[in-house]
Amino acid sequence: MIQLYGAPPTRALRVIWLLNELGLEYEVVPVDLLQGEHLQRNFLDLNPAARVPVLVDGGLVVTESSAIQLYLADKYPQAGFIPETVEDRAQMYRWIFFLTTEIEQPLWRIARHTFLYPQEKRLPQDVDLAREEGVAMVAVLERHMEGREFLVGDRLSVADFNAAYTLDWANEEQMRR
Repeated sequence: MIQLYGAPPTRALRVIWLLNELGLEYEVVPVDLLQGEHLQRNFLDLNPAARVPVLVDGGLVVTESSAIQLYLADKYPQAGFIPETVEDRAQMYRWIFFLTTEIEQPLWRIARHTFLYPQEKRLPQDVDLAREEGVAMVAVLERHMEGREFLVGDRLSVADFNAAYTLDWANEEQMRR
C-alpha cells in the first residue's frame, strides 16, 4: 500500500487530493514537525532534506510534492492529469515551476520571518518585500487565467492541483491586488 508521510496543512495536502482523485488506497503517516519527528533517523532515511511530504510506493521513495504528483499522474495515466501533447506538458511544467519558484518562495519568506525563525532572526522588512513580490507573481497567474478554466488546455492537470494549494496559501497571506 502507498504510504504518504506528512499531513495537512503541509504540501502533503496536494498529494492527498490527487490520491483521492485517483481513487487509490493509501496510508497517511503523520509526521509531527513541531515535535521534530522529521529530524529522526527513520524519517531522514526517507528524506535527508527533512521535509514532508514523502511518498513510499513499494520500494520507491519520492519526495517533493510536485514530483510526487507527477509520478502518480504518470503511473495512472487513465485519469488524464498529464496533458497528452508534449506542448501542453511543457506548459504544465512551466506553471508548476512558476508556482513553486515565483509564488511559494515569497510565501516561505513570509512564514520564516513571521513564525518559523526565532524572533532574533526575523526580518520584518523581508515580509513586506516578499508580499510585494508575491502579489506581482499572483497577478501574472491571474492574467493567464483570464477566460480559462484550467491552467493548461481544456482539462484538469497536476498544475491545477498545485495552483489550488498555492493560491489558497497566497490568499491567506493576502497576496492579491
